[in-house]
Order: sequence, then C-alpha cells, then structure tokens
Amino acid sequence: MPKTAIILGATGLVGGALLSFLLDDNRYATIKLFSRSSSDISHPKIEEHLGDLFQFDQFSEAFTGDVVLCCIGTTKAKTPDKETYKKIDYGIPVNAAKLAKRNGIDTFEVISAMGADPNSSTFYNKTKGEMERDVLSVGVSNTYIFQPSLIGGDRDEKRLGERVAQFFMGTFSFLIPKKYKIIYPNTIAQAMVRVAEDGYEKQRIPSDKIKEIVHA
Repeated sequence: MPKTAIILGATGLVGGALLSFLLDDNRYATIKLFSRSSSDISHPKIEEHLGDLFQFDQFSEAFTGDVVLCCIGTTKAKTPDKETYKKIDYGIPVNAAKLAKRNGIDTFEVISAMGADPNSSTFYNKTKGEMERDVLSVGVSNTYIFQPSLIGGDRDEKRLGERVAQFFMGTFSFLIPKKYKIIYPNTIAQAMVRVAEDGYEKQRIPSDKIKEIVHA
C-alpha cells in the first residue's frame, strides 16, 4: 500500500535531498511538506501545508501519514536570539513528535548533531541534547535520531566557519576518525529513507553509522 511521508525542513540541504529521493520512490504516493514558506516545487505527490511552525497544533488535522522526517534546524548566525533558536531546534521537533504520537504515526526521525548532550555547557549541544531527550520521551514507537558530524554542501547563507572546517576536514580527511568525517546531505537522506523502511537496532545513529547504513 502506498505510503505518506511528512517532511519538516524540506527547503534545507538534507530536507531537499529527502524530498528528491521520495519523489522518485514508488513506495510513497504522498509527501506532505509543513513549513512557513513554499518549496516552489510543483509535483503531483507534494501536498504543502503553510503556517507558523511555532503553533504546531494548527496542523493537527493534516498531520497524518506513515513517517515523519524532521530536518528542522538553524544556526547562531541565522538566529542569534537564543529564545528563538530554541523554539526552532528544540520546540518544533518536540511538538512534531507529540502530534505524531497523538495522530498514530509510528515512525519519527529527526536530525540532531554529534555532541548533543542535555548537560553540555555549550548552548548548541545542550539544546540538541534536550531535544533528543524529550523527543524520545514522547514515545513514538519507532523513533530514530540521526547525529551527523559537519554536514558538507553549499548553503545560501554565508557560514565562513563551516566552510573553513569543510576545507580542512576534506584536505586532512585521512587523519580524521570516521565518526568525525564530513557527511553529505544525500548520505543522510538515503539513510533516513532506509531506516524508515527497515528500522535500526538503536535509536541514536552517529555519523559513521549513518554512512554504514547507506553502504551496507
């Protein structure tokens, strides 16, 4: 029976790659996109729902499907205000998980980050860690948290620090342990689709294991 996938963050690097893969995947008949602005992609599979993601309950009737793929995330440069940052990186995934649980969706996947830790003294890592903890506490049957290292690829906004890191991590890749090597959006997206179909032995999936899933 054809499935329905929900993508949050389809205009980002990983979300865009996910959308591309699912449009070509015959197992999925409908792809619901929830966002504040349109993807500007016209396709018979796509069903867009636009609104304020900080008010997630407005989507309660439309938020139905087989799997939620949450690729929401921001950066300090893009969102310098910590309160708004937390509403995005923590609030949206947690509220999406709660609505998935309420609407009987049994698979929820979310992108976090390597180093996520609710006890971290670093705001970014702490926020991601709290998000992981509270998403898991919601209790969606099949919840998977992807913890990529630095994500490669070209972004629209300027992120000089990431570009410098990408350069050095690419140049000196042979010196870097597998867990910390650059990972690319297509790899994460492919792994998310595969895990949605086949499951995984653990709920948290670090960067090197994401690559293993794709190349298995």
